[in-house]
Amino acid sequence: MPQSKTKTCQNCKAKFIIEPEDFEFYKKIDVPEPTFCPECRMQRRMIFKNDFLLYKRREDFAGEEVFSTFSPEAPIKVYGRDYWWSDKWDALEYGQDYNFNKPFFKQIKKLIRRVPWPSQVLLNAVNSDYCMNSADLKNCYLMSSSGYSEDCAYSHRTNSTKDSYDNSYLSKCELCYQSFKLAGCYRAFYSKDCTDCQDIYFCNNCINCQNCFGCVNLRHKKYYIFNKLYTKEEYFKKVREFDIGSYNKILSLERETKEFWLKFPNKFMQGRKNVNVTGNNIYNSKNVFNSFIIQAGENLKYCQSLEVQPGGKDCYDYSFFGENAELVYETAAAGRTISNIKFCFNTYISCRDLEYCVQCENTSDCFGCVGLRHKQYCILNRQYTKEQYEELVPKIKKHMNEMPYLDKTGSIYKYGEFFPPECSTFSYNRSMAQDFFPLTKEQVLKKGYIWHDKPKADYKPTIKAKELPDHIKDADDSILKQVIQCSSSDCAGSRVFRLIPQELAFYKKTNLPLPRFCPDCRNKKRFKQIFPFKLWSRKCMCAGETSSNKLYKNTIEHKHKDKPCKNTFQTTYAPDRKEIVYCERCYNKEVG
Repeated sequence: MPQSKTKTCQNCKAKFIIEPEDFEFYKKIDVPEPTFCPECRMQRRMIFKNDFLLYKRREDFAGEEVFSTFSPEAPIKVYGRDYWWSDKWDALEYGQDYNFNKPFFKQIKKLIRRVPWPSQVLLNAVNSDYCMNSADLKNCYLMSSSGYSEDCAYSHRTNSTKDSYDNSYLSKCELCYQSFKLAGCYRAFYSKDCTDCQDIYFCNNCINCQNCFGCVNLRHKKYYIFNKLYTKEEYFKKVREFDIGSYNKILSLERETKEFWLKFPNKFMQGRKNVNVTGNNIYNSKNVFNSFIIQAGENLKYCQSLEVQPGGKDCYDYSFFGENAELVYETAAAGRTISNIKFCFNTYISCRDLEYCVQCENTSDCFGCVGLRHKQYCILNRQYTKEQYEELVPKIKKHMNEMPYLDKTGSIYKYGEFFPPECSTFSYNRSMAQDFFPLTKEQVLKKGYIWHDKPKADYKPTIKAKELPDHIKDADDSILKQVIQCSSSDCAGSRVFRLIPQELAFYKKTNLPLPRFCPDCRNKKRFKQIFPFKLWSRKCMCAGETSSNKLYKNTIEHKHKDKPCKNTFQTTYAPDRKEIVYCERCYNKEVG
């Protein structure tokens, strides 16, 4: 087995290590070792994905105005979603012969610009036209990267959920609002990291709890307020006094609960039912390393957001989607029964044996293709026989090494590297890279990336958000006619929004106040709860009888008794964060 090897990243110049097991994987899928560090590889993939923004633009077939994940400035052709998925056009019409006098990435970039893209990726959607990167939705509005949900709106990565608004990372939930990472919950509001809970408000890391308010780290509890037990009658009386229908009362409660949560320990990583894993938000997985937001994964490394179960098996450097994915490397936004996929993005549904392919579905044995469906043995969208294909592909790989592509920063792209950033259909600040690796406009332009300023609002506000009724009981149907100016400082008053009828009905039914921020700002606020996809080495903060910052007093004697715990770990809690962070053993002693 090869020994570890230290390399210098082409992009950031940082040192990174390739471990013996990494070499084994590269050998297994027949690729060269990477020249970018894991973090720069992840950032590069994220430049190719827009997960939140929906634009109005003209589509390029009939000139009709459509909603699209691509801005009007995107240098590509866009077809309306239904027409793109029809049999009325064929991506092979854009096929081109391979040119051995030009770098491969110049040729694939040209093809990416020529072949039409669907205005949205939206499959099996019923009355859900204003959604993106989603499938199997019914009566949904402004949902992204979600599936199997009904009567939901303004949510991100929400699956198998009903009648819920303004949530992120929900699974099998109903009647939830402004919550983050819930599973199996009913009527959960302003809560996070809870499982199998019912009728909860402002709760954090609770499991199988019911009628709880402002609680943290509870298991199998009922009628608790700020971790204190009440009788049933006392509980409901106290909750009524909180007056959650008032927006100002909600703001006050939000501040109070966040301060309260900081007094309790957090486990160094979020996850359960794992064997041999490092990272965060990993569940039901085995042998998963330096990976984040993984469901039912096995033998993964440097992977992110493979939450559609089963997430993936035997994959490296794979971001977004999952669902029966195997042997995937340096790929973004791909999944649903795929195998042996290398250097691809937007490849879905029964794809296999693809390299450098984009926006392909049910396609196999193709190299450098764009927009293909139900095709095999194609190169740059040109059809070949099996024998011709197998003869030409090795020659192309050899040519990629002999005539590499240089990006705008001078990085060298041979066979084995993901697409250069300039091949992306998105500007940097409108891609997921900006969410996880935020840069200023000056930094973006200096690195040779593309930047597009925010478009001006199409509508003028008729009311400011601060002028909305404070209490939901004072809001009537006339509010539906108002164009509301967002009150977020991020918008600087440049964005407006409206309430939809089913949304107002939801607030009335749940006795919750009207929002003051536009959907985009509300989503960004929830997004900030995602931990960075990065690990730090830290020591357990259990100091014996209390936490090291003295805010939490242990409820039971630990193995190390009154001495500080010596356990260390890799965690997404940066050293400068305020939370109390315990190792798994100390955390389980306190919480279970």
